[in-house]
Amino acid sequence: MATFAPLRPGDPQRLGGLDLLGRLGEGGQGVVYLATDHADTRVAVKWLRPDLSGDQVSVERFLREVQVAQQVAPFCTAAVLGTGVEQDRPYIVSEFIEGPSLQRVVQEEGPRTGSVLHRLAIGTATALAAIHQAGIVHRDFKPANVIIGADGPRVIDFGIARALNATSTISSMVVGTPSYMPPEQIMGHTVGPAADMFSWASAMVFSASGRAPFGSDTMPAVINRVLNQQADLGVLPEGPLRDVVIACLAKDPAQRPTAEQVIMRLLQQPAPNSGMLAQGAAEAAQAPPSFPRNQPSYPGPRSGPVSNSAPQGIHYSHAGPPPPAPSPWQHQPTMAPYGQQGPYAQPPRKSRGPLIAGIAVACALLVLAGVIVVIQIDKQSVAGPTADPTPTRTRTRTSEPSPTATQASVPKTGTKRTLPGGAIYLYENPADALVLTSYEIYDEKKKDWIDYARGSLRGTFTKYQQNWESLVSPDGRYLATRGRSYSSDDFDFIVITDRQTNERSTIKTVKEPLISSIRAWSRDGSKILLNIEKKNGDDWLYMGFVLIDVAAKEAKTINVSDTAIRGNAFGFDGADEGVVDVYGDEKNRGLRFFDAEGNTTRSLPGIGTLSAGTQDIFSPSGEEFVTNCPNGGDGDHCIWDSTSGKRVRKFSSDCDKVLGFYDETHLYCWEQQNSVNDEVQVVDFEGRLIRKMLEVPDTIDFSPAFTVNPANGS
Repeated sequence: MATFAPLRPGDPQRLGGLDLLGRLGEGGQGVVYLATDHADTRVAVKWLRPDLSGDQVSVERFLREVQVAQQVAPFCTAAVLGTGVEQDRPYIVSEFIEGPSLQRVVQEEGPRTGSVLHRLAIGTATALAAIHQAGIVHRDFKPANVIIGADGPRVIDFGIARALNATSTISSMVVGTPSYMPPEQIMGHTVGPAADMFSWASAMVFSASGRAPFGSDTMPAVINRVLNQQADLGVLPEGPLRDVVIACLAKDPAQRPTAEQVIMRLLQQPAPNSGMLAQGAAEAAQAPPSFPRNQPSYPGPRSGPVSNSAPQGIHYSHAGPPPPAPSPWQHQPTMAPYGQQGPYAQPPRKSRGPLIAGIAVACALLVLAGVIVVIQIDKQSVAGPTADPTPTRTRTRTSEPSPTATQASVPKTGTKRTLPGGAIYLYENPADALVLTSYEIYDEKKKDWIDYARGSLRGTFTKYQQNWESLVSPDGRYLATRGRSYSSDDFDFIVITDRQTNERSTIKTVKEPLISSIRAWSRDGSKILLNIEKKNGDDWLYMGFVLIDVAAKEAKTINVSDTAIRGNAFGFDGADEGVVDVYGDEKNRGLRFFDAEGNTTRSLPGIGTLSAGTQDIFSPSGEEFVTNCPNGGDGDHCIWDSTSGKRVRKFSSDCDKVLGFYDETHLYCWEQQNSVNDEVQVVDFEGRLIRKMLEVPDTIDFSPAFTVNPANGS
């Protein structure tokens, strides 16, 4: 909804036959009202101040806005709908653009970063290019004159604009906002399009840092800096945007690039083309509104992070039909396996390429240990090397059960519901230890994984066609996503969305060609673990990890020097204080623990192997972990003490592969029920299958992600 102030005493109730609803703002020229026309359409009405109505220069400047705006392409300005005079004061009726100013957005929500900043830069440069092509110089481009609409940024307020060939007295007057004015304008020289590019660059610095590049204190101090000092670029990151901003802030206007050249550099085009402005406008508008409004847009619980125990574990990448070769700007990020890969096929990874403006920052559901667990349900992997789709097995169950290993804590039944995307059935009980929060399905026609995410811990699932990676926090409030492209300065990044306030935080991680794949939230929701990956021929190497401090919105990048673990991904340890990784060959597989600085703290050798698809090796308490027994198969399970590495118990089941701990006394596993359907089952430490959680047709490649249920006290 539009934000406006009530009318004040002395304001008219109607103006030019329009009903006035309130005030949108007030400036040096006059007041801007929100009004409705005869068709109940909202419009903006700008009315010249009464003390300026007798000043011919002021009236001329005010009405010049009409002439200017009518010459500029409508996709980047507010279209003029009409004009008139009332009480000897001219007014302008224009299209009402719903949205806050860039100035307000940065002040209230903080600096812009990543793809949001890049889209803003392209959209505003495109607007200036269209203005200049119309033969106009804006002369007062600043954050307050950029409105962030649902379809991209719009440039407003042409009150002091002039035609490029104008010779009126207006051209020699020092008008504008000193913090964003170029030297030639301050000196009273004739200004051209290069002046707007200086102002544009200054506004981009403000957008990225919250500060004008030459300050905003006293006018003499600001003017002195503009004329004699270099700009303070603040935290504007290294990359194409910073480079072009520096060029536009040159003191000599002849050294500044044109708006078209700026767009070319931001779009990485070698030469201009006739459709460039349309492309720039489209790319700036394709994404959802760049700056989220301050109201909730997601249903669901509004509680804070919980601090109960949650599953920990191991994530393996998708198997199944490999997607086709990526387009030039894609670099596929499917996670490589954590632990023993086994003979199971892995598709090409999705990794990053140059930023395409307007692509929503989102992601596919790929996760490792921690509160969220991703289950790989891949029919080719399930069968393993056996050709028989319904193998029969005879197990000799040898177990050393704990006295507490009962099935009483697992609900016997669950309410059946059909999930979007196919004949996929979820059997859910409020007392379950785990809650399904997201999943992805391999689309055979598109040859890509399609993402579905839940709006809350008990809400509905929504399809996110362009998502790449996403991971829901333990309480369902936050969504961490990773987009399909690098930022404008070639950084990989994640976006954390607070689904209560709709606030989005962009956090940069590693620079191209590295990628940082999302792995897990910590159990208390305070941290997110990512893996640093580097392509090496056809393989991917794991170079270290990133820990995101969610409250501080900061990333800590850790490079691990241990080359023995380069082929496997990191997961949270049982306490969420450090990480673990697998080392060694199949004959001597071990689990290695690292602290938060990447230093090895201990190693547990001889643990056996991990089933392809294991997500969640640690128990909720972190005191135990599960593997395939040494010299055993997927159906032979060993539970180990996390501190000593001693085996606690051993048992066998009909599970095709264990996916992790359901709670302290149960595992959950993938079990091929028949040649038609496959199931996710809960299994006790006697090897008995207790409860069906998911049922998936054998023809569907499916990857669900669970989070701990905060209601069951796990």
